[in-house]
Amino acid sequence: MKKVVLAYSGGLDTSCIVRWLKEKGYLVICFIADLGQGLGKGEDLQAIEDRALSAGASKVYIKDLQDEFINDFIIPALKANAIYEGKYLLATALGRPLIAKYLVQIAHKEKAASVAHGCTGKGNDQVRIEVTAGILDPALEIIAPVREWEFKSREEEIEYCHKHNIPIDVTKKKPYSIDRNIWGVSIEA
Repeated sequence: MKKVVLAYSGGLDTSCIVRWLKEKGYLVICFIADLGQGLGKGEDLQAIEDRALSAGASKVYIKDLQDEFINDFIIPALKANAIYEGKYLLATALGRPLIAKYLVQIAHKEKAASVAHGCTGKGNDQVRIEVTAGILDPALEIIAPVREWEFKSREEEIEYCHKHNIPIDVTKKKPYSIDRNIWGVSIEA
């Protein structure tokens, strides 16, 4: 069976992706990067791991990357005054290369030929992950399900999760995605 390592956040997209990849014949290994999310609502990394396993992951890696994120990404960004349009601290953008670095490391450890992510097909996060992974290991296949799958809306993803008993926190009335780390918060819908 083909193995893939998925950058897993526990959100709607990546929870759908676990099941979607399984349906495509992959053994899915999830990687949860702890970048100091804070998680809120009483949720912890164990709850995210449980959600990944419930969605169909065969294994889950959790790695605390907060020190590396601060020292190798946030501090240099502060020194460079890296603020987009005078207000956006690039919190999400700075985290993506670090996540990709560990996706590749876990893929090597697991002898997986592929890595996957849940970045939207519209933004630059997909580029940050794919370029970093491609530089670190050009032989790895990079799968971006959000660019390939049949879902046209978050509402359709919610229905898919309900159909397959995948536990999620979003609803059709509140389909928002919140990406947080120790450096900032980004909200999308």
